[in-house]
Amino acid sequence: MDQTNIDTALPDNAIETRDLTKVYGGKQGRKVALDGVSLDVPRGSFFALLGPNGAGKSTFINILAGLVNKSSGHAAIWGRDIDRDHRGAKAAIGIVPQELNLDPFFTPRELLDVQAGMYGVPKSERRTAEILEAVGLADKAESYARTLSGGMRRRLLVAKAMVHNPPVLVLDEPTAGVDIELRQSLWAYVKKLNAQGVTVVLTTHYLEEAEELCDRIAIINKGRLVACDSKRALLSRLDSKALLVSVEGGLSEVPPLLAAYNPEIRPDGRLALRYAPSAVPAGRILEAIRDSGLSVRDLSTEETDLEDIFLRLTSSQG
Repeated sequence: MDQTNIDTALPDNAIETRDLTKVYGGKQGRKVALDGVSLDVPRGSFFALLGPNGAGKSTFINILAGLVNKSSGHAAIWGRDIDRDHRGAKAAIGIVPQELNLDPFFTPRELLDVQAGMYGVPKSERRTAEILEAVGLADKAESYARTLSGGMRRRLLVAKAMVHNPPVLVLDEPTAGVDIELRQSLWAYVKKLNAQGVTVVLTTHYLEEAEELCDRIAIINKGRLVACDSKRALLSRLDSKALLVSVEGGLSEVPPLLAAYNPEIRPDGRLALRYAPSAVPAGRILEAIRDSGLSVRDLSTEETDLEDIFLRLTSSQG
């Protein structure tokens, strides 16, 4: 495939979908997997696509990968419509699937060479050794895939997705079953790719990973897009903060003056007081603590995190 066009064309969005819909039909009746999803993934972003099980994330990715046919709508990868320029769209994306779908009787070197051949990468332009080194598998280049650990196989899938040097990389639950050390090395490589200009799309159930790594976040629930914004803007949606108070002598019950702040005595003995910063100044809560006669030993705040937003958006949808 001609890689030149992919390298020189620089669209504003690495992925664009408009009213993307997928409806499955069968004996069990009509099932809407995607319901009019319109989504932009900016070029160069580290983008999280989140949602509960069955929300439609895998269907979305499989449509981009050419594994599932959409029912209606439009989708483009790197400016290439997946219907009108199927080959160009496919050349612009590398997908790391959830499943460890590797031929056990091939070595990593052989697997990467075969994958590169499938994408028409000339032998003189293949980066097999470089990619294996980058994902920490250079010393396993001649080992059969069946002898690799689960974490190594996961990294080999990332390597396979990168053989044709795609500008868009989709990681579908890439750290499932991967230990902490291997997870850190995998993210180090992916962050390096992103810094070099590769657009990264991540689906994960580890929300703390998405919050740490991604600059934009979309949430899908029941086939519908319920949020898509920068991480900062998304986290600011939930107007909620907690003041954590440690008091001398501990607490057995909450003073009445603090009842308005959704009080909770946590297992570690701290009193958590939750409030909306836009409506309640923190000073007002401090006055109520003082008027309650509590002797404060320590104070800290707890900000809204992505899990709070995720649960709010996915539980409120009917």
